[in-house]
Amino acid sequence: MSPIRWLDNLEEAAWVGFLRTQARLMTQLDRELREQHRLSLADYDVMATLSAQPEHRLRPTELADRVVISPSTLTRRLDSMEQRGLVARRRCPEDARGVHVVLTEDGLRALRQAAPSHVDGVRRHFIDKLSRSQMESLARIGRDTLSR
Repeated sequence: MSPIRWLDNLEEAAWVGFLRTQARLMTQLDRELREQHRLSLADYDVMATLSAQPEHRLRPTELADRVVISPSTLTRRLDSMEQRGLVARRRCPEDARGVHVVLTEDGLRALRQAAPSHVDGVRRHFIDKLSRSQMESLARIGRDTLSR
């Protein structure tokens, strides 16, 4: 086992800053969506992900991977969303044992109503606070981290 490479002051500040910024941002965006649209940020993420897919559908495992949650957490999320008519589970035509999660018309309508205020929140709480150079760095970090 290799020796532990402890974080120096700059590395620790970057890590803690990232964690706290991300947590505060997600909390604020979630609060605004709940207050304005009675949707959680997690609901919004699922619906936005489905809306970008052909026929607004994905298999649950693909959806869990894309929204970066565990399959069991996704199952609970989908149960709640299905009860509210935002998504539905449908049999896969090409695989009788498989299921697709489908964004319903009500879900698409809710997403379209929430999107302008959500994007406004993202802009106010995040984008407008960054320089173009900072955004380019964050975009590069995201690409580099995901490609490893």
